[in-house]
Amino acid sequence: MSVRLWIVVPTQGELDFLTTRIQMPGLKFISTGIGMVNTALGLERALQKEGKPDWIIQAGIAGSWTEAFPIGSVVQVRKEIYGELGAESPEGFKSLEVLGFVNFRLGDSEVHNVLENPHPALNGLPQATGLTVNRVHGITHSIEETRAFWHPEIESMEGAAFFQVCLQWGIPFAEIRSVSNRVEPRNRDAWNIPLALNTLSGAVKDAAEGLLFS
Repeated sequence: MSVRLWIVVPTQGELDFLTTRIQMPGLKFISTGIGMVNTALGLERALQKEGKPDWIIQAGIAGSWTEAFPIGSVVQVRKEIYGELGAESPEGFKSLEVLGFVNFRLGDSEVHNVLENPHPALNGLPQATGLTVNRVHGITHSIEETRAFWHPEIESMEGAAFFQVCLQWGIPFAEIRSVSNRVEPRNRDAWNIPLALNTLSGAVKDAAEGLLFS
């Protein structure tokens, strides 16, 4: 029985780049749009229409919070954080758990801001903790506050929503991100999206071949 693998990407640009470089039987590409809402809705629509695949990989570019992952490096995100889901207070940010709210339930477990991937890690990729936000960081004081609170390594606008859908559907999944920029005071000239897309395509191709043909 052949394996069905979906590759989910946020943008049409990422989709176009990857589909010209990765073609193999059993592989389906989906572009959901950027952000958490589009990711969840796009993936839910596909699952409702076509049923559950055997594996889903979310692939995309991302910002890096650490010198350990410089521009062009590729990671597998094994933990995702809803970085803004909570409340501001005079004492600082308060997470859902501190506030006494549950994000969603998974079996007998309550999930708050932090989501973890329980499925096997892909071979050959370093593992990272991801922070998912609606507004990417670009101001010094918010960068410092967020780093001190969550200790993230990778930043995206979709990862946690992707984790949540896959966890609730019970589908094995992986998130692969390639670093296009540092999380720093916003400096678009320092980004290198072509390099990030090139390294991303190689890593996604290797992962797809491993899942489809192992």
